Amino acid sequence: MEQYLIVPWDTRSGSEPTPVDWDMQVPPEIDAIAELVMKQYDMTVSSRTLITSKPDKGGAIWRIETNKGPRSLKLLHRTPERSLFSVGLQEYVVQQGARVPALIPAKDGKLFVEMGGKLWIVTDWIALTPATKVDLVGAQELCYGLGEFHRHSKGYVPPFGAKNSSRLYRWPNYYQKIAKKIGWMREMAKAYRDTVASASILAVVDQYEKQAIESLERLKASAYPRMASMGEPYWGLVHQDYGWSNGQNGPGGLWVIDLDGVSYDLPFRDLRKLITSTMDDMGVWDTTWMRGMIEAYHQANPLDAESFEVLLIDMAVPNEFYKHLKEMFFDPITFLNTEAEAILQRVVATDQSKAQALADLAKDMSKYKPGSYEPKPVAVEATRVPSETKAWDQKSWGLQPQQKQSSESVASAVSEENTESMAGAVSKEKKAESFKVVKKKAKQETKQEAKATDKKGKKEKQEQEALSVVKPAKRVAVDSREWAPEDSNRKKEEKEKAPSPQKAGGRKGTASNVIQLQPSGKAPSNKAKQTVAPAKKKAAAVAKAKPNARKKSGALASKAVAKPAALPKTKRKAVKPAVKKPVKQTPKAALGVPAAGNKTKRAAQSKSKHSFKKVAAPSKKMNNAVSSKPNAKKGVKTKGVR
Repeated sequence: MEQYLIVPWDTRSGSEPTPVDWDMQVPPEIDAIAELVMKQYDMTVSSRTLITSKPDKGGAIWRIETNKGPRSLKLLHRTPERSLFSVGLQEYVVQQGARVPALIPAKDGKLFVEMGGKLWIVTDWIALTPATKVDLVGAQELCYGLGEFHRHSKGYVPPFGAKNSSRLYRWPNYYQKIAKKIGWMREMAKAYRDTVASASILAVVDQYEKQAIESLERLKASAYPRMASMGEPYWGLVHQDYGWSNGQNGPGGLWVIDLDGVSYDLPFRDLRKLITSTMDDMGVWDTTWMRGMIEAYHQANPLDAESFEVLLIDMAVPNEFYKHLKEMFFDPITFLNTEAEAILQRVVATDQSKAQALADLAKDMSKYKPGSYEPKPVAVEATRVPSETKAWDQKSWGLQPQQKQSSESVASAVSEENTESMAGAVSKEKKAESFKVVKKKAKQETKQEAKATDKKGKKEKQEQEALSVVKPAKRVAVDSREWAPEDSNRKKEEKEKAPSPQKAGGRKGTASNVIQLQPSGKAPSNKAKQTVAPAKKKAAAVAKAKPNARKKSGALASKAVAKPAALPKTKRKAVKPAVKKPVKQTPKAALGVPAAGNKTKRAAQSKSKHSFKKVAAPSKKMNNAVSSKPNAKKGVKTKGVR
């Protein structure tokens, strides 16, 4: 059966109202596909409960009760190729002994189901509890679990067909971007001098821009180029969104969940994000906490002197200033007049202790052994190849072949076969009404196009007849070789102007973000007449045609043939192929993470022994005042650590 294309669903087209509770529900089409996905597994489902939904991206998680215990059903919102990269990593680290949810195979042996243009996975449901945030012990547990995950991810190379994700070689570009955009903040504050926060921003922006530039110079002079040249599998992957929501305590220790966004990178980038965001929440850069978190990570995934140096450089970048103040680029007047001042004052107050804390940490450099990085040219991002040590079974990991979408009417895509295949999953009343409107509109558009085509054909025929009476000799003397290049160029221009049936880089995308059915692969409809012929056939038709008796097919074929410069009265026109506009239905959504585990097969307990002493949090606690926190943008996950 043909599949619905799953896309974000948090907005509606036109004047249709948007439900306010999309975070806790999904469109009926998604529910229907979820039922079909569950049938691909060897289990009997008695109930299904939506745990979380991210409507601005197109993902969701359900808890399902089955005859084999509670399980998790997850819709991955990224493209199938990108999701395959993270699914392969999840299977890889489980085999290495990581406490990560193990994927349950479907009936066909694959560890995922591809349906609706997305990948779906099923794991066992594991009860998890967040680590404590009130003292250093919880932070150390989180860092130790992160180090274990990073160590188990080393050596991973994705299966065939997966889209590689890497940030390993982008550090200099990231630093340059921060320095440049902080400079934009200065210009923004100058442009809106009458706003509340303008003067405060101008007072500190030079200092933060200088920090970003100095960090870039330090990075270039460090071992980073040699470290990056070691390659992606050498370092393994980072989580990119690790924090108290995605690292939780469970059977055997700390479990890492929500691996959708994993990417190649220097692993301690996750650690840096966790430390700097924790210091920002606490309102002070506390050396005791920072040193304790680094040491806990070091126990699980040892750092060398070079790595420790680059970690300190990455913490010196004004990451928190940039993260909070970049909101001004979206709505400068509102942000600068309302939230910016309070946010800026809190960031500046926190950063007063930053320089001294980093200076104290730098004294620990001697604790770490030097690394061994052979001088090599700086590595560049390359297309991934299958691992030599890990043989991926292509039958078990292959994605569905890419399907081409016709530019015909949507009516041909919404066939009776598709309607029957979704029966019982989606309301019959809603389907009947929706399909009736689509077919009616498509039928009207087809008639209008056919009528327009006939009208153009008659007009062109009249012009050809008039031309044959005036100068018939010129028509017969046209050399097809002389006009073929021009005709070919015209066809190329027409092809470039015509809308593409797929998104660039997409597998099954459409020109608009809508939930719709794919065409079933049937032959193109004959309702819309084909008026453009190959260049050689057109030229031959013109050469052989008689001025006083011309067939309809010859008249239509001559539309795209260029007229000689000697005949000024003839209009040069090219008939564009009719392209139907896709009918919009529902849009937007995104994948969230449940508060308590989504996950799987129990992993072996870690043999590493570690104990952490309780250290009370600094007296200056996190300011929870509403006015001091930046408002989260719509659809941006606020749990965990970015």
